Amino acid sequence: MVTMSLHSLPARAPKAQILPPSWTQTGRFSTSLRRARYADTLPNLKIGAHTRVLFQGFTGRQATANVKESLAWGTKIVGGVKPGVEGEHLGLPVFPSVRAAQEKAKPDASAIYVPGNQTAKAIEEAIEAEIPLVVAVAEHVPVHDILRIHSMLQTQSKTRLVGANCPGIISAIGKCRIGFQPLPCFAPGNVGIVAKSGTLSYETVASTTRAGLGQSLCISMGGDVLAGTNFVDALTIFENDPDTEGIMLVGEIGGTAEIDAAEWIRDYNRRCANPKPVMALVGGLEAPPGRVMGHAGAWTTPGEPDGKAKYDILERAGAVMVNHPEKFGGGMRTLLNSRGGSRGAMSSSNSVNQKRNLHTMRRVSSGSQKPFGSNQVRSLHIKQSQALDMLKEKSIPVRETADSDSDFSLSITVDRNALSPCVIAAGPDAAQPRKFPFEYATTDLSSAGTLLEAVASHLQIPETTHLAGLVQALWQIFKEKEAFLLVVKASSVGGALEVHGAHFNFDDAAFRSSGRQEDVHRLRNKEEEVPEEVEAEKDGIVYIKLDGEGSVGTLVNGAGLAMNTVDALTIHGGHCANFLDTGGKATSETVKSSFRIIGSDKRVKAIFVNIFGGLTRCDMIAEGIILAFRDLHMSVPVVVRLRGTNEELGQKMIAESGLPLHAFDSFEDAAKKVISLAA
Repeated sequence: MVTMSLHSLPARAPKAQILPPSWTQTGRFSTSLRRARYADTLPNLKIGAHTRVLFQGFTGRQATANVKESLAWGTKIVGGVKPGVEGEHLGLPVFPSVRAAQEKAKPDASAIYVPGNQTAKAIEEAIEAEIPLVVAVAEHVPVHDILRIHSMLQTQSKTRLVGANCPGIISAIGKCRIGFQPLPCFAPGNVGIVAKSGTLSYETVASTTRAGLGQSLCISMGGDVLAGTNFVDALTIFENDPDTEGIMLVGEIGGTAEIDAAEWIRDYNRRCANPKPVMALVGGLEAPPGRVMGHAGAWTTPGEPDGKAKYDILERAGAVMVNHPEKFGGGMRTLLNSRGGSRGAMSSSNSVNQKRNLHTMRRVSSGSQKPFGSNQVRSLHIKQSQALDMLKEKSIPVRETADSDSDFSLSITVDRNALSPCVIAAGPDAAQPRKFPFEYATTDLSSAGTLLEAVASHLQIPETTHLAGLVQALWQIFKEKEAFLLVVKASSVGGALEVHGAHFNFDDAAFRSSGRQEDVHRLRNKEEEVPEEVEAEKDGIVYIKLDGEGSVGTLVNGAGLAMNTVDALTIHGGHCANFLDTGGKATSETVKSSFRIIGSDKRVKAIFVNIFGGLTRCDMIAEGIILAFRDLHMSVPVVVRLRGTNEELGQKMIAESGLPLHAFDSFEDAAKKVISLAA
């Protein structure tokens, strides 16, 4: 097999089939040229022992704890930035600006440890200083802030972004951590991992460590709508990385990144005589349509595939699929052995030692550390009448009933491939919705002739000033009110357009983390929402009540892991009552609140607690579970599956508590137990 230099990697253009043929060639809204320039930054992802890391937000509590751990592990940290301040912190220099740090310390990467409302500004400063790799870990960065950042990224060829809302990137071989990954799970090895979900990626890492394989490079795509680095970017790195012999991909609902990955895998398997094996998992197979499942990006745009479709497409492309991350390690070991051995795997003796360490090793610092913005927030969906009022204010004709035979839908949302806003049009005779991306800096869509012609052609309606007016009104609302999805149902009669339905979703992070859009936020009527979901939100918990029999309640830390828990229990024959994500860190208080909310559902006959102790140790989690169980006088049986740091100690505490708690480390054993208890 011919190995290509990373510097000669071809850029991947946007998917041609979602645009009219002339659009990507002559339309002034095409993104292909801009993406080619950003693609030049792909080699910057190959971090290692050589990588010089800078911290933005250096002197903050979370950054300080992270720096101590990373330094002890072996990461080469050259200092950090505190705006306007020069000095020293942890024996390392403090620079007044990223530009000053770039000139004096020559960093290869910057870890951004500032809250979500400050993240975009920090990324912008790193781009201006031409830092090769920028890793943004914060959750709840406003969508429109990131849209603006991507409009900058795609016009340059120096800086690559990982994130936002992700654990980061880590080289187990090079001992280089840029992020907040739980270090005890990692071991040098030969498996490359790319994931949307943090907790699912930790489970995947731990599985490969237990199997004696270890990891080469782990890249987090993150759970936000707009990812600075996607699956195909990571797969391309892994293909050309001599340290990587097997590849694992962890996806979930939302967007089409998994579909792009499937196309890449299919092409890779065709052109390579002995391709590296690829395994994959998709979270959210059982996710209810129309809901945001914890992650900001875990929702589907009209016309996008659901979780089951993604699973099938990846499988047909040649990926070996699993339904739970603990199956990754043994499965990959088998695939590598059948391929001709695994020269990079850990030795058997090292594997045994690593497994023991995974159970008992304490983190370098006992200080509490969690990703920024760990309190979960929800998207804001307003009533249809309120959405229609917004359109009326823009002088758009509105009537709530119409001839359905002439209906079409028009949306403005985020194109996750083009990393820009887009119009989505779906007509009555169209096979599927079609996307039309455009520049975020665009001010007047009503004069965008090429875009309007393409939309009108797809909808099979005349291009009129009415269409131009509707598109422009939606764009104004989208940008002015910081929406992430606006959908209208409309009719065309004699060239005139009339809207008779609307579904508007706004970015709640713009209000929660940045204090913007208070007027939109006030439109929310909590009294009309599911009471348990509103109650959970007060404690930073994302709770979604599921329809059906619902005899098993679930309590999980992490959105991706929570989705996969519901999926896997369903596959095993269980009937889940809810989705529940405690956020990145499960504490005794969040566990207690979660038990209280789940227990209020009379359908629940047993509760399944599935926790991966990465940022928090399993013994601390076990203590919280025991205290919460006692304080609430729980009578419903609880099955607890603990994995991660200090898992054996946590399991022992559960087993010896004298309470009706059942401790497991195997997911399948735990699933069978809770399903039997709920029968």
